[in-house]
Amino acid sequence: MKTIIKSLCFAAFGVAALGFSACGDDYLEVDHYDIYNPDLMYQNEAYATRGLNGIYDCLFQDGTYADAWNYKPQLFFGCHPTLDTQCTGWDTKWCNQTWTGDDPDLGKGYNYAYRAIGRANEFLSGLEKSGLDKSEAVVKSDGYRFLDGEAHALRAYFYMFLAQNWGRVPMLATGETFINTPNKAKAATDDETWDFIIADLKKAAEELDWAPHNNEYGRATKGMALSYLGEAYLWKAYKARVNGDGDAKSKENIQLAKAALEQVINSGTYELAPSYTTLWDNGEAWPKEAVWQVVNDMGAGNYSAWNSDAQIFNNFFAASTNGGGGWGSQYMSWELYFLFELGDKRRDASMCTSPVPELKGTPYESKYCYGYHPYMQQYLGLGDDGKPHDNNGFMFNNGEFAPGIWTMKLWRLQRANWATPHSPCHFYYKRYAGVLLDYAECLFRLNGGNDAQAWAIIDQVRNRAFGNLEIGKAKELTDKNLPWYNSLAGANWAYGDYKKMDEYPIPFNTEKVAFTDAKTYYTDFCNNGMKINVTGKEETLCLPFAGKAEPWQVALGQERRKEFNSEWNLKADLQRSDFLAIHIECDYPKGVGLPGDNPAKKNNWHYYRDWDFNPGRLVMPFPTDEILKNTLIEQNEAYK
Repeated sequence: MKTIIKSLCFAAFGVAALGFSACGDDYLEVDHYDIYNPDLMYQNEAYATRGLNGIYDCLFQDGTYADAWNYKPQLFFGCHPTLDTQCTGWDTKWCNQTWTGDDPDLGKGYNYAYRAIGRANEFLSGLEKSGLDKSEAVVKSDGYRFLDGEAHALRAYFYMFLAQNWGRVPMLATGETFINTPNKAKAATDDETWDFIIADLKKAAEELDWAPHNNEYGRATKGMALSYLGEAYLWKAYKARVNGDGDAKSKENIQLAKAALEQVINSGTYELAPSYTTLWDNGEAWPKEAVWQVVNDMGAGNYSAWNSDAQIFNNFFAASTNGGGGWGSQYMSWELYFLFELGDKRRDASMCTSPVPELKGTPYESKYCYGYHPYMQQYLGLGDDGKPHDNNGFMFNNGEFAPGIWTMKLWRLQRANWATPHSPCHFYYKRYAGVLLDYAECLFRLNGGNDAQAWAIIDQVRNRAFGNLEIGKAKELTDKNLPWYNSLAGANWAYGDYKKMDEYPIPFNTEKVAFTDAKTYYTDFCNNGMKINVTGKEETLCLPFAGKAEPWQVALGQERRKEFNSEWNLKADLQRSDFLAIHIECDYPKGVGLPGDNPAKKNNWHYYRDWDFNPGRLVMPFPTDEILKNTLIEQNEAYK
């Protein structure tokens, strides 16, 4: 894939660089332009297109927000509250609901979203006044449609981020920014919030095509708008249930969600990638599974460059602190690790562990990721003598024990070392797998828990998870994805020990793997919970869900945990499907395990929850600075 950045900087936006992918050889080429007078922006389609890029720019980090947007706070918002990703030190508040309005990461995320919304509002206002839609040249090229549609889609995306995490927020309309409208109250109702977002997405879906404009992957499309439209209707349905507005109103919105998602599925534009393991490789950006994605890769020429393009530190946040060079901002939970059925390849594609003695020789030991990162060829948890540390399942970091498990989605394409300060990385904001599971949820809610089509959709996702779509594609997948890893060998001193490989690090399936159908498996899971037997003694991993959730809810919730761990949508999906609170109660029961400062913690498999889940804190506090600056905004109830 070739990502081309062509960004024209306008004084009105202070636009920086941005990338779009089209077919080609290299991942990224960057051209920077000088600042132009804003009056030039709407003289023709080409200039307006470059102005639109200023909104897209907010999907990427820059020197001010490099640690705040694509890792913090998105991972903190999207995953830590589920407890499937965990942390130590000052970050632990994101795992126990003790976040406050003074948190700098929270404030940066809020401000960053409104930065994008302000740019979109100025762009849309200028576009309306310009008469560009009446230009014969533009009409013939459908230029106005894509300019207007993409701006509406991007505004909706950033408003969804705000609404999912803060609930009702100030809805700045076209032409408004916090500069010209410094005081604005948050939306009076949840419907007002979501209706604004829905109107933007409907507009975008009407104006955009299935293929990105000029085949530049990275631009909003009809599929992106419709996928988020379906999700927005599901959020509106969820809010109707929470607010007591009645089952009829909830189902009305679910029906609208179903209609939007059906268009995406029936379009034939998207499909599941044949291998879950390759989704985070550098061999292909924007695979057919990607509905909406940001690709961070500044190119081989920037591997040792210390500048704003190179300093993207996602792998440092995500990598092992025990042999991988990481900082300890993210660990995976043992509750998640043991959740995967034997043969489900999503576990080994997602995470690697310390060399935990209790796992050795058991069915839970990974053949490829036990004490080892097979993509980066790094051994984990070894002392100077080359022998494993006595850390068992937990390691001591920042004064606390943390699970010895790390993601390989975000720490995948580059080692965390100072010779290569940037992090090539895929950020999937919307995958087709998520569209399928959202559609299954619609069917269950409309037709009941026995809907055969909905169960078949879950099995479609599970079939890929067990590697059955890889069969017969080993050479194709290897040829596409292995060259990147082999190019690391001898790239610089940090890869002096790296060896070229003849095979992909995790082999592709050659024979079909049988697995239990979702309805059978999750009916039993719902009624009986889950036990593990690691050391010869059976113990409870999670409690039964019976009486708290239906089997279909458990199936969707647990499949989303397996499919989307360390991806930004997990908490939002679990919340709006009414599963998050139940998940915390059953998968992370209170008082089970040992506190993080207990030396015996290393022999325990549980996160220790000593706090009560507060549903009022499913929304975040407004940043303290915003409360002081915007005199009309009122703090969310749980933080007063």
